[in-house]
Amino acid sequence: MALINTIREKSGIAVGLVAVGMVLFIVGGDLVGGNNRLFNRNDQTVGEVAGQKVELAEYNNALEQAKQAFIAQQQRQPDDQALGYLRDQAWNQTIYRMAFKPEWDKLGLTVSDDELVDMVQGENINAGIKQAFTDQQTGQFDKARLVEYLKNLDKLPPENQAAWYNFEANLPAERLANKYTALLKNSVYVTSAEAKRFNQLQNTKATVKYLFVPYGSISDSAVKVTDAQLQAYLDKNKSKYKVEEGRSVEYITIPVVALQEDSTSVKNSMGELATQFASAPVDSLFVSANSDQPYNNAFRSPADLPEELRKQLPLTQGKVYGPYAENGTYSLYKVTGTKAGTQSAARASHILIKADGTTPEAKAAAKAKAQDILNKIKAGADFGAMARQFGTDGTKDQGGDLGWFGQGRMVPEFEKAIFGATAPGLLPNVVETSFGYHVIKVTAAPTKQTYQVAEVVKSIAPSDATREAAYAKAQQLKGEATDLESFRKLVTKDKTLVKQEAKNLDRGARSVNNLQNARELVRWAFGFNQTGGETKVGDISEVYEIGDQYVIAALTEQRAQGTASIAALKPELTAMVRNEEKAKQIMAKIGTGGSLEEMAAKYGPAAQVGTASDVVLGQGNLANVGFEPVAVGKAFALKPGQKSAPIKGEQGVLVIEPVSVAAPQTPAADLKAVQQQLAQQRAQQQDGKIYEAIKAHSNVKDNRTKFF
Repeated sequence: MALINTIREKSGIAVGLVAVGMVLFIVGGDLVGGNNRLFNRNDQTVGEVAGQKVELAEYNNALEQAKQAFIAQQQRQPDDQALGYLRDQAWNQTIYRMAFKPEWDKLGLTVSDDELVDMVQGENINAGIKQAFTDQQTGQFDKARLVEYLKNLDKLPPENQAAWYNFEANLPAERLANKYTALLKNSVYVTSAEAKRFNQLQNTKATVKYLFVPYGSISDSAVKVTDAQLQAYLDKNKSKYKVEEGRSVEYITIPVVALQEDSTSVKNSMGELATQFASAPVDSLFVSANSDQPYNNAFRSPADLPEELRKQLPLTQGKVYGPYAENGTYSLYKVTGTKAGTQSAARASHILIKADGTTPEAKAAAKAKAQDILNKIKAGADFGAMARQFGTDGTKDQGGDLGWFGQGRMVPEFEKAIFGATAPGLLPNVVETSFGYHVIKVTAAPTKQTYQVAEVVKSIAPSDATREAAYAKAQQLKGEATDLESFRKLVTKDKTLVKQEAKNLDRGARSVNNLQNARELVRWAFGFNQTGGETKVGDISEVYEIGDQYVIAALTEQRAQGTASIAALKPELTAMVRNEEKAKQIMAKIGTGGSLEEMAAKYGPAAQVGTASDVVLGQGNLANVGFEPVAVGKAFALKPGQKSAPIKGEQGVLVIEPVSVAAPQTPAADLKAVQQQLAQQRAQQQDGKIYEAIKAHSNVKDNRTKFF
């Protein structure tokens, strides 16, 4: 309230009201209720940040604010996907507020009343306020309207007042965050030595002679790797294999698919509707009441009509056609109007002969071939058979059929030939276009006739009985699966079942492989089972309805945050350790003495000696070898003609011998520009790095899966 009073004292401008919805979007979140799905537990803690508990009521408050902001901005209720985004937004803001406040306090950062006034109506107005009070047509910020809104705030509905006061309460935190980030960004500095080093990394080029022996020269089966070696490698390289908390599940789906009885039922009901449709006094109302699709009163050419109707051309006004089964639906069509359109539509088939090149000779050969095909068709050859034999585009498998099309959809030369025809039949001459030479048969003469068609479409959906049968089967499987072993045996007893696996789901996942909106399943994997205890490896889930299928799952692995396990990384670790062992064998065989050619001769034909030019230190690539940063780095550390010791590389063992190194001659002014460029790049990266560093330091615990 203090801010509002101060603003009122300092302002005398009056203008109209603007919704505060867009401003609220800064805060974020959605109230999904208490979600009392904790099996009657009293624990209302959704997480912990920097040793402080985040209570459900506090979190829900942020969620509700974001939900209202979303509604105000988007003019609709958030769907499941949007709700998920808003929940994450509110959680991240909670982390930001709770984790950063101690850092602000340590530095003694504060925000004065004058600063807050400045953020609302001064020279540095908050970006969210500017957005909300900017004219959408002119793009101009209207400060007067903002001030009038604040002067009349006490006359607005209570929810609008509460929304603004809530937003006002968050302004100090936003300013403190900006100050804190600015302090760290302004501490970024790049020395002239760093700039010089960076310039050398990117622009120094070397010519390098090398010996390369690929690991593939030794069979994998010839190198045995033990679990002890894998563990030793993992212990030495822990920083490379950090993982977040995860869960792995196996699951079986029982799809709810429409049966023949369901299709027959829809067909019979459509037959009854056909009789009613014929005598319906208002076709648009009949469609609205009986169709799964809205009424369309547009006049359409044959090119835009359903294929089943095109087969009946010409159509009769007032007649009902169908029902027709099409792509999982049954459709009825009633012709409600006919008239001549402005453009023609036609149907045709063609045989395209493309030239093998752009030379006059190649074009002449293609034209001659097309003319020969045309002559054979005139003599009685089947057009479709000739198209399948000689056609060169995607229509050949359909006998050259292009279907119906309207004017403006084909290249001009092609359209001129077809829409110039007055009757169906083979065109007498080959037609040349930018694609090649065409032999053309008009299969439906051009027409400008258009039709207004009312459509009743019914999806062939599973009946309640079909759905209940699928659910009963899922429940039966659930009853048979008492542990992981019996769950896995389900697919061996019933060959129609398919078991799938989802590895290392994260806590916030909303899908499981191709199962969309599978949040309840993820919550079960991370949360609590149906008996009230914690979900453990081997537990079997309840039956979940996800889309048009029922799903039962088994928890197969719980991965803790930290270093990945050997089991999860075994293929990768095995390959790395195996290469280390291969490297030892290769190094022992090639030795260290003699020239590169002599060392290669010791090893045998698999050893390669080559030369790579324009090698750049900052890129780490060797031509004809691949990414080998250690070997490239060694090349720049040696003098020309000096040979390295054998190096264990990414692709194999290498010995490097630089031939020449050309350092860039960069003026001091250019180095200054490089220095500024690097400083800007580092400053731009600070926001994300600061947030992640503070978040990691705050020991964040996210337990939202108990509720959402």
